[in-house]
Amino acid sequence: MKMKHLKILTFASVLLASVISWGQKDVQGIAYYSSSREIDASAFGENEDPERIKRRIERMKEIFDNTFILTFNQVESFYKEVEKESSGGGNRWRGMMNSFTPGPQYKNVKDGKLVQDQEFFGKQFLIKDDLPKHNWVMGSETKKIGDYMCFKATAKRDIPNVGPGSFRRSPEQGEEGEEAPATREVEIEAWYSLQIPVNQGPEDYWGLPGLILEITVDNKTLYCSKIVMNPEEKVEIEIPSDGKEITKADYEALVKKKTDEMRMQFRSREGQRRF
Repeated sequence: MKMKHLKILTFASVLLASVISWGQKDVQGIAYYSSSREIDASAFGENEDPERIKRRIERMKEIFDNTFILTFNQVESFYKEVEKESSGGGNRWRGMMNSFTPGPQYKNVKDGKLVQDQEFFGKQFLIKDDLPKHNWVMGSETKKIGDYMCFKATAKRDIPNVGPGSFRRSPEQGEEGEEAPATREVEIEAWYSLQIPVNQGPEDYWGLPGLILEITVDNKTLYCSKIVMNPEEKVEIEIPSDGKEITKADYEALVKKKTDEMRMQFRSREGQRRF
């Protein structure tokens, strides 16, 4: 027990020295995040051919496995996906999935503002709104991510119940069951490092006393694979400016309307195939 306390005190001392050192200069950096997603095979239906389901899951994982860059300082950040070379076959499916993926995003944690460039089925929108508030519960668990000691924090949030995965009716709903609710509550698990004292993170996640290096929300994980602190050239923080201006609530309502239309079309075709 004494040894454990000694380790904690030693780590705290090193951490404090690190934070004081960073505090003497502007903190800025570039963090690279990789994404992965767990895909539930049961969402494809019981009557689907297993080999076909396997191919579709592999194709979806390829689409969802992406790299993102977060450029940040102590107040602002800009987060965007790194474009990858087209593999040809899945362009149409990838294009649809991109409509349900957050676009380039600017955060100002001092003003509590978010600006996001979002393409949705060929139309360009500029989402301007307040940053969401995450009621973080700070934990005592730790783990190393690269060279950084990280602490665990958890939260819950409601997310829109939209996207290609929501087209099929769940088994509990049955053939004539009620539609799924507009939102659903999900668990958030974040790992942040006090060694990088900025309350930034990927996507619209923020508000912890250190940079978020890994976060899992529902079935999706973003983890920092590389970080460059205080590069020689000052980092440039972009602010999106193109598209029709819209609030996040209005944009989510638009997405839900479009998703409901697609869900009805999908299930209509599904019903026709049964007869």
